[in-house]
Amino acid sequence: MSSHRENIKKSLIEKLGVPVVNILEAAGQEAQRIRFRAFLVGGLVRDLHLAGNNIDIDLVIEGDGIEFSKIFAQRYSARLRFYERFGTATLTFPAGFKIDVATARVETYDRPVALPRVWPGRIEDDMYRRDFTINAMAIALSPLHFGEILDPFGGRADIEKKKIRILHEKSFIDDPTRIFRAARFEGRLGFRMDESTQKLIQDALASGMLERLEDYRIATELTLILQEEDPRPMIQRLEAFGALEPIRTRARGSRILRKILNEVATVADFR
Repeated sequence: MSSHRENIKKSLIEKLGVPVVNILEAAGQEAQRIRFRAFLVGGLVRDLHLAGNNIDIDLVIEGDGIEFSKIFAQRYSARLRFYERFGTATLTFPAGFKIDVATARVETYDRPVALPRVWPGRIEDDMYRRDFTINAMAIALSPLHFGEILDPFGGRADIEKKKIRILHEKSFIDDPTRIFRAARFEGRLGFRMDESTQKLIQDALASGMLERLEDYRIATELTLILQEEDPRPMIQRLEAFGALEPIRTRARGSRILRKILNEVATVADFR
């Protein structure tokens, strides 16, 4: 085992505790036994490089996430909920912690703003469908590679530079909700979007992408921002981009948007 892998394993143990790390090692072993591969993904991988206390455990399985979850839940006496349509599952272990499991997948967008079409893929495909480089890393859990980091887009370098960087040029066109997430991660982490990401946000807004989003998707993203410890800089960033103005226009005919904008105005102290 390389020194780097040992350091990652030590970080996992310190942050998650030995029982959880033992479960992750077991997940990697079980996935290999049924000829799948398991990876730790999501915000936890990012926060291992930061001082955060994120303990949300998300696994991606190359293979069939639900099949893996059923076998793993039975072996470790975990309570299981699964969603066949989405290829996802949640395992709740007797000790109380949870693990969310998903099948590695490819996403394609038939048109801007549409929800994606998905089908099973490889871990590289799954990382490419994510929003920003800092969220597009994974840690291998298979026995021979436990603790190895997959970082194809330079997420670790962007963390060191405190940079929010989008993965590809069409990302905000495919899914304009990423505009809200960019502001949210920037404010939460104290990072800054790079110039290219800011330009792509401005281009998406100028193209009217927010006007094409459903009301509930906008309201969901703004609600997530309002739930942050200090949402004001995130809201101010969206205001600076001009992202809130088209929502105000639409809110005249939308009760859900009027309600959420009233909450936004109160928090941000807009006059």
